[in-house]
Amino acid sequence: MTHKTKTILCYGDSNTFGFDPSNCLRYPEDIRWPGVLREILGDGYRIIEEGCNGRTVAYAPLEESWKDGRPYLKACLNSHKPLDAIVLMLGSNDLKKEFNATPESIAKGIGEMLHTMADFLEEKQGSVPYILVVSPPEIKEGVFSAAFGPEFDMDGVIKSRALGAAIEMAAFEYAQSTENPCGFLDAARIVQPSAEDSLHLSPEGHRTLANAIAQTLKAFL
Repeated sequence: MTHKTKTILCYGDSNTFGFDPSNCLRYPEDIRWPGVLREILGDGYRIIEEGCNGRTVAYAPLEESWKDGRPYLKACLNSHKPLDAIVLMLGSNDLKKEFNATPESIAKGIGEMLHTMADFLEEKQGSVPYILVVSPPEIKEGVFSAAFGPEFDMDGVIKSRALGAAIEMAAFEYAQSTENPCGFLDAARIVQPSAEDSLHLSPEGHRTLANAIAQTLKAFL
């Protein structure tokens, strides 16, 4: 008897892309968390990596509007359907000085994105996949010493500490209002950003995050 391969879309920013803070390039596939997730889950699962450096959830960068995660979302979903699950991890880039965002406004963007995904896939594939919402790791003060440090300020660092609770509430409200399958994982509770730039994950952080995501997905799928 054959078993259907389950397809999981990982939609996120540079920490999903696998940005390597030691050289500003990209971690190999077997180090970044979607690749580790593929290794952990094994046969029967197809992991799609859709990470983009600088991607936002609720705001469009003035000089690089293509990093706005909203306009591309439907095309991405349609390209990879049918989907059994989506792992959504965004929010760090919305904390840049450019946007002057609050944790609540970022979480509102997450909620809107959840509804967009559900409504679109209900129409296009006839079902709503399980969505695991992952709030990102906190941003630490060392970020100011990184190459992209001028894009952040202390206000954003402080707001990053409240982002998990705000996104958790958005995920809860989505699940309650739609009764669609949805989970939540606060990455800040299990991983810290790397010492190199205080924003991106180390190889150990990627593996820790992948293990936590795999455990959550297995419980549902």
